Amino acid sequence: MRVIITLILITAFNFTFAQEKFDKTIVEKFQKELNAEYADAKTSPLTEEDLAKFKSLDFYPINEKAFVKAQFIRTEKEKPFGMPTSTARKPMYVKYGEVHFQLEGKEFKLNVYRNIELSKKEEFKDYLFLPFSDLTSGKESYIGGKYIDLKIPAGNTIVIDFNLSYNPYCAYNHKYSCPKVPLENDLEIEIKAGVKKFHD
Repeated sequence: MRVIITLILITAFNFTFAQEKFDKTIVEKFQKELNAEYADAKTSPLTEEDLAKFKSLDFYPINEKAFVKAQFIRTEKEKPFGMPTSTARKPMYVKYGEVHFQLEGKEFKLNVYRNIELSKKEEFKDYLFLPFSDLTSGKESYIGGKYIDLKIPAGNTIVIDFNLSYNPYCAYNHKYSCPKVPLENDLEIEIKAGVKKFHD
Protein backbone atom coordinates (compact mmCIF):
# COMPACT_ATOMS: atom_id res chain seq x y z
CA MET A 1 0.00 0.00 0.00
CA ARG A 2 2.80 2.43 0.86
CA VAL A 3 4.37 2.05 -2.60
CA ILE A 4 1.04 2.77 -4.29
CA ILE A 5 0.43 5.85 -2.17
CA THR A 6 3.93 7.16 -2.87
CA LEU A 7 3.39 6.79 -6.62
CA ILE A 8 0.06 8.60 -6.59
CA LEU A 9 1.44 11.38 -4.41
CA ILE A 10 4.42 11.89 -6.71
CA THR A 11 2.10 12.13 -9.72
CA ALA A 12 -0.22 14.72 -8.17
CA PHE A 13 2.61 16.50 -6.37
CA ASN A 14 4.73 17.01 -9.49
CA PHE A 15 1.85 18.42 -11.50
CA THR A 16 0.94 20.84 -8.72
CA PHE A 17 4.56 21.97 -8.52
CA ALA A 18 4.54 22.75 -12.23
CA GLN A 19 1.62 25.15 -12.20
CA GLU A 20 1.88 28.91 -11.87
CA LYS A 21 -0.81 29.70 -14.41
CA PHE A 22 -3.59 27.56 -15.81
CA ASP A 23 -2.39 25.05 -18.38
CA LYS A 24 -4.87 22.56 -19.80
CA THR A 25 -2.09 20.23 -20.94
CA ILE A 26 -0.92 19.78 -17.34
CA VAL A 27 -4.39 18.59 -16.34
CA GLU A 28 -4.60 16.29 -19.36
CA LYS A 29 -1.24 14.75 -18.50
CA PHE A 30 -2.30 14.33 -14.87
CA GLN A 31 -5.46 12.51 -15.93
CA LYS A 32 -3.55 10.28 -18.35
CA GLU A 33 -0.98 9.25 -15.73
CA LEU A 34 -3.64 8.73 -13.07
CA ASN A 35 -5.51 6.40 -15.41
CA ALA A 36 -2.29 4.54 -16.21
CA GLU A 37 -1.60 3.94 -12.50
CA TYR A 38 -5.13 2.73 -11.86
CA ALA A 39 -4.97 0.38 -14.86
CA ASP A 40 -1.72 -1.22 -13.65
CA ALA A 41 -2.22 -4.12 -11.24
CA LYS A 42 1.04 -3.21 -9.48
CA THR A 43 -0.12 0.30 -8.55
CA SER A 44 -3.91 0.22 -8.72
CA PRO A 45 -6.09 0.52 -5.60
CA LEU A 46 -8.97 -1.13 -7.48
CA THR A 47 -10.39 -4.48 -6.51
CA GLU A 48 -9.62 -7.39 -8.84
CA GLU A 49 -13.18 -7.27 -10.15
CA ASP A 50 -13.08 -3.54 -10.93
CA LEU A 51 -9.56 -3.70 -12.35
CA ALA A 52 -10.59 -6.38 -14.83
CA LYS A 53 -13.10 -4.02 -16.46
CA PHE A 54 -11.36 -0.69 -15.80
CA LYS A 55 -11.00 1.68 -18.75
CA SER A 56 -10.86 5.17 -17.28
CA LEU A 57 -11.68 7.22 -14.24
CA ASP A 58 -14.59 9.61 -14.68
CA PHE A 59 -13.40 13.22 -14.68
CA TYR A 60 -15.30 16.47 -14.74
CA PRO A 61 -14.60 18.50 -17.89
CA ILE A 62 -11.41 20.51 -17.41
CA ASN A 63 -12.49 23.77 -15.79
CA GLU A 64 -10.24 26.83 -15.90
CA LYS A 65 -12.39 28.54 -13.26
CA ALA A 66 -11.36 25.80 -10.82
CA PHE A 67 -7.78 27.08 -10.96
CA VAL A 68 -7.32 29.66 -8.20
CA LYS A 69 -4.51 31.70 -6.73
CA ALA A 70 -4.91 31.77 -2.98
CA GLN A 71 -3.44 33.74 -0.12
CA PHE A 72 -1.32 31.43 2.01
CA ILE A 73 -1.15 32.09 5.75
CA ARG A 74 1.36 30.07 7.74
CA THR A 75 -0.05 29.05 11.12
CA GLU A 76 2.70 28.83 13.70
CA LYS A 77 2.88 26.76 16.89
CA GLU A 78 0.20 24.28 15.88
CA LYS A 79 0.18 21.02 17.84
CA PRO A 80 0.51 17.69 16.00
CA PHE A 81 -2.61 15.53 16.15
CA GLY A 82 -3.82 12.12 15.08
CA MET A 83 -5.79 12.58 11.86
CA PRO A 84 -9.04 10.56 11.97
CA THR A 85 -9.27 8.00 9.18
CA SER A 86 -11.75 5.48 7.84
CA THR A 87 -10.18 2.93 10.22
CA ALA A 88 -8.75 3.08 13.74
CA ARG A 89 -5.42 4.30 12.35
CA LYS A 90 -4.52 7.91 13.22
CA PRO A 91 -1.44 9.14 11.37
CA MET A 92 0.21 12.23 12.82
CA TYR A 93 -0.41 15.52 11.03
CA VAL A 94 0.00 19.16 11.89
CA LYS A 95 -1.98 22.10 10.57
CA TYR A 96 0.60 23.98 8.51
CA GLY A 97 -1.43 26.90 7.25
CA GLU A 98 -4.58 28.30 5.71
CA VAL A 99 -5.45 29.15 2.13
CA HIS A 100 -7.89 31.96 1.41
CA PHE A 101 -9.38 32.31 -2.07
CA GLN A 102 -12.39 33.36 -4.12
CA LEU A 103 -14.72 31.24 -6.24
CA GLU A 104 -17.77 32.62 -7.99
CA GLY A 105 -17.35 35.88 -6.10
CA LYS A 106 -17.40 34.22 -2.68
CA GLU A 107 -14.61 34.00 -0.11
CA PHE A 108 -13.44 30.61 1.13
CA LYS A 109 -10.86 29.25 3.55
CA LEU A 110 -9.30 25.80 3.77
CA ASN A 111 -6.75 24.37 6.17
CA VAL A 112 -3.68 22.65 4.76
CA TYR A 113 -1.82 19.95 6.67
CA ARG A 114 1.58 18.34 6.81
CA ASN A 115 2.04 14.61 7.33
CA ILE A 116 4.80 14.42 9.93
CA GLU A 117 6.17 11.00 8.92
CA LEU A 118 6.03 11.77 5.19
CA SER A 119 7.80 15.11 5.68
CA LYS A 120 10.88 13.22 6.88
CA LYS A 121 11.37 11.83 3.37
CA GLU A 122 13.49 14.05 1.14
CA GLU A 123 11.11 13.85 -1.83
CA PHE A 124 8.16 14.95 0.32
CA LYS A 125 9.75 17.49 2.66
CA ASP A 126 7.76 20.31 0.97
CA TYR A 127 4.53 18.34 0.63
CA LEU A 128 1.23 19.73 1.95
CA PHE A 129 -2.06 17.87 2.15
CA LEU A 130 -5.34 19.57 1.26
CA PRO A 131 -8.46 17.46 1.93
CA PHE A 132 -11.83 19.02 1.12
CA SER A 133 -15.48 18.29 0.52
CA ASP A 134 -18.07 20.39 -1.28
CA LEU A 135 -21.69 20.40 -2.39
CA THR A 136 -21.03 17.74 -5.04
CA SER A 137 -19.81 15.28 -2.38
CA GLY A 138 -22.17 12.34 -2.13
CA LYS A 139 -23.75 13.26 -5.46
CA GLU A 140 -21.43 13.53 -8.47
CA SER A 141 -18.30 13.29 -6.32
CA TYR A 142 -17.19 10.78 -3.70
CA ILE A 143 -19.10 11.20 -0.45
CA GLY A 144 -15.88 11.25 1.57
CA GLY A 145 -14.45 14.25 -0.27
CA LYS A 146 -11.24 14.57 -2.27
CA TYR A 147 -7.58 15.42 -1.86
CA ILE A 148 -5.14 17.86 -3.48
CA ASP A 149 -1.37 17.73 -3.04
CA LEU A 150 0.46 21.03 -2.71
CA LYS A 151 3.98 22.34 -2.24
CA ILE A 152 5.00 24.68 0.57
CA PRO A 153 5.11 28.06 -1.18
CA ALA A 154 8.10 30.38 -1.08
CA GLY A 155 5.88 33.40 -0.42
CA ASN A 156 2.35 34.20 0.70
CA THR A 157 0.48 32.99 -2.39
CA ILE A 158 -0.24 29.46 -3.56
CA VAL A 159 -1.92 27.94 -6.59
CA ILE A 160 -4.79 25.49 -6.07
CA ASP A 161 -6.02 23.61 -9.13
CA PHE A 162 -9.14 21.65 -8.25
CA ASN A 163 -8.80 19.91 -11.63
CA LEU A 164 -6.00 17.95 -9.95
CA SER A 165 -8.18 16.75 -7.07
CA TYR A 166 -8.44 13.00 -6.68
CA ASN A 167 -10.38 10.50 -4.59
CA PRO A 168 -9.08 8.70 -1.50
CA TYR A 169 -8.34 5.03 -2.14
CA CYS A 170 -11.34 4.21 0.07
CA ALA A 171 -13.53 5.39 -2.81
CA TYR A 172 -12.37 2.30 -4.72
CA ASN A 173 -11.54 -0.31 -2.12
CA HIS A 174 -12.57 -0.57 1.54
CA LYS A 175 -9.32 -2.27 2.54
CA TYR A 176 -7.55 1.10 2.62
CA SER A 177 -7.31 3.51 5.53
CA CYS A 178 -7.95 7.08 4.37
CA PRO A 179 -7.82 10.43 6.20
CA LYS A 180 -11.25 11.92 6.74
CA VAL A 181 -11.90 15.46 5.54
CA PRO A 182 -12.03 17.79 8.59
CA LEU A 183 -15.38 19.53 9.04
CA GLU A 184 -13.72 22.93 8.66
CA ASN A 185 -12.70 21.96 5.11
CA ASP A 186 -16.27 21.48 3.89
CA LEU A 187 -16.99 24.07 1.19
CA GLU A 188 -20.47 25.50 0.67
CA ILE A 189 -20.08 25.51 -3.11
CA GLU A 190 -20.05 22.99 -5.94
CA ILE A 191 -16.52 22.24 -7.15
CA LYS A 192 -17.11 20.67 -10.55
CA ALA A 193 -13.53 19.69 -11.24
CA GLY A 194 -11.23 16.73 -10.80
CA VAL A 195 -12.23 13.09 -10.41
CA LYS A 196 -15.88 12.16 -10.02
CA LYS A 197 -17.13 9.30 -7.83
CA PHE A 198 -16.23 5.82 -9.07
CA HIS A 199 -19.52 3.92 -9.10
CA ASP A 200 -22.48 3.25 -6.84
